[in-house]
Amino acid sequence: MEKGLSGKKVVICGSRKTEEISTLIEKQGGIPLVRPLQGTVFLAEKEVEPDILEFVQNGADWVIFTTGIGLDTLVTLADKLGLLADFLNQIQKAKVASRGYKTLSALKKLEIIPVAEAEDGTTKGLALALESFNFSGKRIMIQLHGETAPVLTKFFEDNGGVVHKILPYQHIAPERKILEQLCAEIQNNECDAVCFTTATQVRSLFEFAKENKIFEIIAQGFTKNILAVAVGKVTAEALKEEGIDRVLAPENERMGAMIVELAQFYKR
Repeated sequence: MEKGLSGKKVVICGSRKTEEISTLIEKQGGIPLVRPLQGTVFLAEKEVEPDILEFVQNGADWVIFTTGIGLDTLVTLADKLGLLADFLNQIQKAKVASRGYKTLSALKKLEIIPVAEAEDGTTKGLALALESFNFSGKRIMIQLHGETAPVLTKFFEDNGGVVHKILPYQHIAPERKILEQLCAEIQNNECDAVCFTTATQVRSLFEFAKENKIFEIIAQGFTKNILAVAVGKVTAEALKEEGIDRVLAPENERMGAMIVELAQFYKR
């Protein structure tokens, strides 16, 4: 019986669990191409300290949390600085909005109830949940996770908000030669599918394509021959923001499920 990925060249853009995903692709008859588009994530401890101090002193009208791990990290850092009680007090005084189920459970642990949350776990969903509120002149603190959340920032700024960002994690840019290699493979139809596991990987590829004046060619590659695959809604949303409408994403937001979904897609 023919396997779902027989002879298909599948690009993996993540840097985590690449061996496991490669094995899954091979089991389905595919050829994995590891092209990590996400540099190492590092904890920007020293860079975040002034932001925590500033927040503790001045507070905010709104605090937006986008990841559970980001919230946990800020709590740990505030504790290290001896500012945990003040930090939590400022969050409790503000209106809180939350994106994603992990963020929600991190807030629950702190006994903080958000006034708005993204039902689908995306930044677009969060913007929709916040549409009825007035942000004019309001001070908004957004916790980010290694990327700048342009859609969310624009939403608040368009509605008169004053945005402050806090990034407990930062990403190191991927290697240029990997970006060049993947762009060449897309341009020359040397792969069948590209699997993205974070929004950061999507941004890395398309920002590089824009800088090198090949955005239209890369976007066209995804429209015509190559399938864009996302691990979940947030990553799929990032692809759609770049104008890539043909995106395959599993219901169950896991890497293994993504490969199974891809194999079934080709079987169909």
